[in-house]
Amino acid sequence: MAVNTKIVNIEVKDIRFPTSLEGHGSDAMHTDPDYSCAYVIIRTDAGDGLEGHGPTFTIGRGTEVVVAGVKALIPFVVGLKVADIFGDFATFWRKLTSESQLRWIGPEKGVISLATCAVLNALWDLWAKMAGKPLWKLLVDMTPEQLLSVIDFRYITDALTKEEALQILKANESTKAEREAELMKNGFPAYTTSTAWLGYSDETLRERCKAALKDGWTWFKMKIGANLEDDIRRAKIIRSEIGDDKVLMMDCNQRWEVSQAIDWMKRLAEFKPYWIEEPISPDDVLGHAAISKALNPLGIKVATGEQCQNRVMFKQFLQAKALQILQIDSCRIGGINEVLSVILMARKFGVPVCPHAGGVLLCELVHHLSMFDYVCVSGTKEGRVIEYVDHLREHFKYPSIIKNASYMPQKIPGYSTELKKASLEDYVYPEGRIWQQLAKEGKVKL
Repeated sequence: MAVNTKIVNIEVKDIRFPTSLEGHGSDAMHTDPDYSCAYVIIRTDAGDGLEGHGPTFTIGRGTEVVVAGVKALIPFVVGLKVADIFGDFATFWRKLTSESQLRWIGPEKGVISLATCAVLNALWDLWAKMAGKPLWKLLVDMTPEQLLSVIDFRYITDALTKEEALQILKANESTKAEREAELMKNGFPAYTTSTAWLGYSDETLRERCKAALKDGWTWFKMKIGANLEDDIRRAKIIRSEIGDDKVLMMDCNQRWEVSQAIDWMKRLAEFKPYWIEEPISPDDVLGHAAISKALNPLGIKVATGEQCQNRVMFKQFLQAKALQILQIDSCRIGGINEVLSVILMARKFGVPVCPHAGGVLLCELVHHLSMFDYVCVSGTKEGRVIEYVDHLREHFKYPSIIKNASYMPQKIPGYSTELKKASLEDYVYPEGRIWQQLAKEGKVKL
């Protein structure tokens, strides 16, 4: 990269898709989501036309708040040399996430964390494009020392030291090439959530299960948690369609209390769920530990992390044995820098990472991270799978490539973060053409 290339402009847009009109994305807690994102574009003075694009996922109302958060961060990024950022990324990350006044409405959580993630996703996209590599390949080709130079280990050294992380990375270094070759051939396994949103009718549920089976899916996730009898009926429908040999997971989206989660899942145990996801508040470490202790004898794992706010929370979940499936999210915590620290901690504690995806561009982003994990950290695909949701793909410039129910490695340089230009124009909120049209038809209120 050019030594003196500077960041000269950061633009942020409020992009929303009206998915609530058809029940897409609905669950027990989020009944009417409009899949959305605060969308960042970073430009430099290099004159090469390269831009860094970075989303952070939201579900409609509140996106404007995250956009305001991004705008508050812009003065701390514009004017910096990209070589200085990428050359000492951990230091830059700490300065951005610990800005002395903005951290008061964080630190490293909530709106500011979401806003920071959008900026960092755009920076990583820019770095990968400048390197001429897809993001997963940029990470894989880094030396262990280079990888560690982007991670801030503050607050987690009681669980993972920099020296331990270096040991993990070096242990896999000599065999990276063979796993990368295998990945290029077979991809990384995925599961589908698109068959069983809570707002779907029983008929739609059956139709989507049948279609998914024809497409080769063997792992299925259903939304539960609003009504036990409904969950039992829907689970029976799904099992009748997919059979007993396929994997079924369940997702409550934080609806229950601890004792309620245990009792509810004992009733659903007959359907052999592989895991129960987000059964209670995402901040309740000890509650998850209690549920894990009660359900593990039934063969039901506890999965969480989609709304875990930072590496410190993940550290505590791992230390307390409060989860058996760790679900990173590419648009929740502080960008790839922080995600890498969580992946490394999960490896030390022997917990598989199965990322949360779906939404706006989450599938496109997160598969890069699982591929890095496989090649450089975990060294295995056993017990590991990435969520896949098929909505909105027509709006993505570089949509995920799914083959035989697996994510295939992206070959185009960047982090796969770009929305199409027409979609950015049509779905910007509230002035975009689609939103104006829906308002005119009386389907939404702006």
